Amino acid sequence: MADFKYQRVMLKLSGEHLAGDQGYGIDAAVLSRLASEIKHILDSAPAKTESGKLELAITLGGGNIFRGLAASTEGMDRSQADYIGMLATVMNALALQEALEREGVFTRVQSAIEMPQVCETYIRRRAIRHLEKGRVVIFAGGTGHPFFTTDTTAALRACEIGADILVKATKVDGIYDSDPKTHPEASKYDCISYLDVLTQELNVMDSASISLCKDNDLPMVVLNINTPGNMLKALQGEQVGTLVY
Repeated sequence: MADFKYQRVMLKLSGEHLAGDQGYGIDAAVLSRLASEIKHILDSAPAKTESGKLELAITLGGGNIFRGLAASTEGMDRSQADYIGMLATVMNALALQEALEREGVFTRVQSAIEMPQVCETYIRRRAIRHLEKGRVVIFAGGTGHPFFTTDTTAALRACEIGADILVKATKVDGIYDSDPKTHPEASKYDCISYLDVLTQELNVMDSASISLCKDNDLPMVVLNINTPGNMLKALQGEQVGTLVY
């Protein structure tokens, strides 16, 4: 059984991924497939890696239900739109929790917006304790404040819990010097520094999240989540996608 290079991992999933081909809402088949892959990764981890057990945290977007920034450009108050978007991430988190627990994975949802009837309120020490006990922790509700993206949430929570790596799950197989959809000649980076991502204005994550990762020496892997086995290979230290350091 291959050892894992990282002990504590933050996985950033977009809400759009949960929508699948239907483009809106939650595709049950995508949800089930994702939960099954996460279960496989957890089962593949040795009981003890070089630095301890594999610990997995997840941050979810809400774009499959509501996009705050898009709504604000159409006239909605930005703060109000962002709060609606934060609530959408809670819906996604609860759906993923249910799918994971059907696979036998113990899971906790923590929201930055208090709603004790459906999930825990985010408390850093409690989240770390859940991870140490082998539970998957899903962070929802964004940062609890408007004007921040869920990419920033993922970077912030990863730094707070002391994650070893941030895995950015996308629909492309890494970072390119230009959009590969419109520029077939685009070149893919195997690795790139955060400074180069910022100076070249590469559309990976927003500048706030990139700066957070850079300032706290948090490496990130950008990979295609739709390719089976990609995440497992990345966590085992294989060259998958693009490493940002």
